[in-house]
Amino acid sequence: MTTAANLPVVVIGAGPAGLAAAAHLVERGIEPLVLEAGFSAATAVRAWSHVRLFSTWNELTDPAAEKLLAPTGWTKPAAEIYPTGGDWAEQYLQPLADVLEDKVRYGATVTGVSRLGRDRIVDADREQQPFTIHLMLADGTEERILGRAVIDASGTWSAPSPIGADGLPALGEHAASARVSYRIPDLKDPAVRARYAGKRTAVIGSGASAFTALATLADLAKNEPGTHSVWILRRGISGSTFGGGSADQLPARGALGLAAKAAVDGGYADAVTGFRTEVIEPTADDRLTLVGEDGRRLDPVDEVIALTGLRPDLSFLSELRLALDERLQAPVELAPLIDPNQHSCGTVYPHGHRELSHPEKGVYLVGMKSYGRAPTFLAMTGYEQVRSVTAALAGDTESADRVELTLPETGVCGGAGLFDDPAVGQADEGGCCAPAPALVQIGTGISVPVAVAEDTASGGCCGS
Repeated sequence: MTTAANLPVVVIGAGPAGLAAAAHLVERGIEPLVLEAGFSAATAVRAWSHVRLFSTWNELTDPAAEKLLAPTGWTKPAAEIYPTGGDWAEQYLQPLADVLEDKVRYGATVTGVSRLGRDRIVDADREQQPFTIHLMLADGTEERILGRAVIDASGTWSAPSPIGADGLPALGEHAASARVSYRIPDLKDPAVRARYAGKRTAVIGSGASAFTALATLADLAKNEPGTHSVWILRRGISGSTFGGGSADQLPARGALGLAAKAAVDGGYADAVTGFRTEVIEPTADDRLTLVGEDGRRLDPVDEVIALTGLRPDLSFLSELRLALDERLQAPVELAPLIDPNQHSCGTVYPHGHRELSHPEKGVYLVGMKSYGRAPTFLAMTGYEQVRSVTAALAGDTESADRVELTLPETGVCGGAGLFDDPAVGQADEGGCCAPAPALVQIGTGISVPVAVAEDTASGGCCGS
């Protein structure tokens, strides 16, 4: 009988969390094997290399990884700098993958994970069997490898959520795919710039990515006449619409919402609220008309940027016994800590291997993937997750249970998972965080309740 004793821990994904997991395993004397579908480290991060992070270098490197890099002469970038995704990949993630050498395999796409000789139905001797991981290699050949445990850090980048508010593609979304993007545009690329310059673009979404796209397109509009954005929100506009602003404990994250507000204030974008896209129709002049569930038809646009979130690809884990929340598709013990239907102020409590475990012992979803469909994931969360998980795999339960990370609050009250009713925002009275907010005028004829700049909470869920 094959046993797992001398097999590696298989890590899926050579992104920030996956490489950090490998570094912690090495520190613990456990052999890792990192499987990366791309041909370099941090393939997903490189896909948004033009986007600047709202975390500084001080929050983007892992302590165990720094120790592994130190003998190579690597120097940590200045702590207070906000890098781009490209900077993160080139100055930290790729060097970390390089120092791991043959512990990282590129061009290896995981197509299935199971127990050797056991599908998900079979109980007999299940936990004594190693994990079997099926791969599709770049040349089209298939391979099977064995592992003692599996850490899935493959993220969610490959599965953006569709435009439809019901979680399904809007009718016509596939047919309009040439005009629909699910990424923040890189306007330094001449081809991308030409795509949006002088055009009317719908931006769908209400998170940091949508804020960034709106601000980016507003900058383009200042130099390219005719460039305009239509910001489509499923909810009404409220004090939380633009994020936490100055109350966000990550200042650059708060600034994103303020930049989006400035885009509307400056007339570079119009806000359409309470709009759930049901149909995308082509027009006679090769444009697109968005039709809402309530029958509203928006003026035609040339392009659509859908930034409605990401979701995990669980297809290759179908033979494992996972305990996932039915809403978020996150581990059931973690889900209550991150559920946007419940969270009022963006606080995520410390968590580690116990919250990330499953009935299938030895399997962990970490990093972005651990959050399922929930937003607001931070790199430092992933680093603490893998520190705890690797300690558990090493049998160091005391260290694994000692999760002390304190995450910065967003400064936003009102759960993002509330039903997307326009009236929700208009009735906002500040919730737990503040007295009734002041009214501030933005755009054309839209009154938005936002907390006044000097207002701070004196306790409650937001802190001070």
